[in-house]
Amino acid sequence: MMLSPAAVNLADSHVMAIVNVTPDSFYGASRRCEYEDVRAAVEDAVGAGATIIDIGGYSSRPGAAEVDVEEEWRRVALGLEAVRGAQCGAVVSIDTFRSDIVRRAYEGYGAFIVNDISAGELDDAMVATVAELSLPYVAMHMRGTPQTMQLSTEYDGGVVAAVVTYFQRRTRELLDAGILRENIILDPGFGFAKSVEQNYELMRHLDRLRALKFPILVGVSRKSMIYKTLATTPEMALPGSLALAWEALGSGPAILRVHDVAETMQILKVRNIYNSVL
Repeated sequence: MMLSPAAVNLADSHVMAIVNVTPDSFYGASRRCEYEDVRAAVEDAVGAGATIIDIGGYSSRPGAAEVDVEEEWRRVALGLEAVRGAQCGAVVSIDTFRSDIVRRAYEGYGAFIVNDISAGELDDAMVATVAELSLPYVAMHMRGTPQTMQLSTEYDGGVVAAVVTYFQRRTRELLDAGILRENIILDPGFGFAKSVEQNYELMRHLDRLRALKFPILVGVSRKSMIYKTLATTPEMALPGSLALAWEALGSGPAILRVHDVAETMQILKVRNIYNSVL
């Protein structure tokens, strides 16, 4: 069973569980390529408190290999079947920049959240498709493609101003194209066309992005901004991920896209208690 995205109140904070149906995602423990493994991951994530399951069939790590649309769809469909098989009542997000994947998924499985790393810049039909189907839409800031993005980290006026200016323009375009305001979610794109230092600058100034009055998705779990800073590996980056999750919640509600649901739920619950006594 997949719940309608309307079941997610974006005025609250949520934990989005990463379920990668890929053989090459940057964090090895997140890779799930078989139906039973995916279903178990979904059941574990929902049991630990995740309200959204993010299914991805195309690794977007820096320098990742290209995946054709048919292979991406095979992986995404496997993930959706696993969610259906888990019968856990999850809201689904699909991590894709291809409108064809969105349409196939909608026709076969119903409504979901579209999580697009390119904010519609890599597929000219994406925005119109999302508008037509009236789906919630995560628009992420990135330059180039996953293969080229780390060659584009120079920002005139600084990364924060550049990302804010980009979303001021892009959200107007999304609205003009027919996407409902309440369906737009912004993701600053930590790790996408940003240096380690720029990622921390963005995190420190999330309030400037929140000033645009759209819900925010934060995806920093086990990323290089943590493990490169600590001179370690993604496998050792859980404490840093939790520290940044706490920081991301400091200026308001957010969707936290994570590998480690149970641990992040502790952060969310403690943050809620912390805020309630201020």
